[in-house]
Amino acid sequence: MKRSLNIIVPIFNEEDNISRLGEELTAFLEISLAETTVLLVNDGSTDHSQTKIQEICDKDDRFSYLSFEENRGLSAALKAGFDHSTTDLIGYIDSDLQTAPEDFNLLLAEIDHYDLVTGLRSDRKDSFVKNLSSAIANGIRRSFTHDGMDDTGCPLKIIKTDYAKRIPMFKGLHRFLPAMILLQDGKIKQVPVRHFPRIAGEAKYHLWNRLFGPLADCFAYLWMKRKYINYKIAESSAEIKR
Repeated sequence: MKRSLNIIVPIFNEEDNISRLGEELTAFLEISLAETTVLLVNDGSTDHSQTKIQEICDKDDRFSYLSFEENRGLSAALKAGFDHSTTDLIGYIDSDLQTAPEDFNLLLAEIDHYDLVTGLRSDRKDSFVKNLSSAIANGIRRSFTHDGMDDTGCPLKIIKTDYAKRIPMFKGLHRFLPAMILLQDGKIKQVPVRHFPRIAGEAKYHLWNRLFGPLADCFAYLWMKRKYINYKIAESSAEIKR
């Protein structure tokens, strides 16, 4: 049976990217290895993003949207997407299109054997400072989580929905999604994907929130790891009665 996938796209003040975003995602829907829908999550944008989002959804009923009352951040946008997904799988891609929607098929080819498959930007097209701060942040995070991931910030991921819905989200947790799957005894894999320079809009993450923010979040993750509840049902009376 063909799997079903809902792609979550967090959006904050990306009006110059949204038309192209709609075109590229629509093209991907025709070649996807799964039955695919798209959920555009407007994270309290103050530009004309919402108008462009509505235009895309009006043209194609495979697209839908959620619009926040105010900006709540990437982790909140992802949680809203997790909460409103009913498909087998949940995908995530950024609206800046620095990763390609068609590369979701590379992740879909692996997901049957894993619970999260994430992209690895092997040839990043970012500035030296951005690449350096990202590499340092990834190293710090990896030393805390021991998740073995080289690029946890890659904005191209697929997660099995039952695992995604069990993640206790908090602000900043989007950087720890692979580690949170490991806490559930899940299996994870990274797959090389293409990366492109941003051609419109402005980056939302800079040195402070890319480097120092994740360091603070590492301590929150360690607290959660110690307190995390994980269990498996050995037997259920409901199953016996059936």
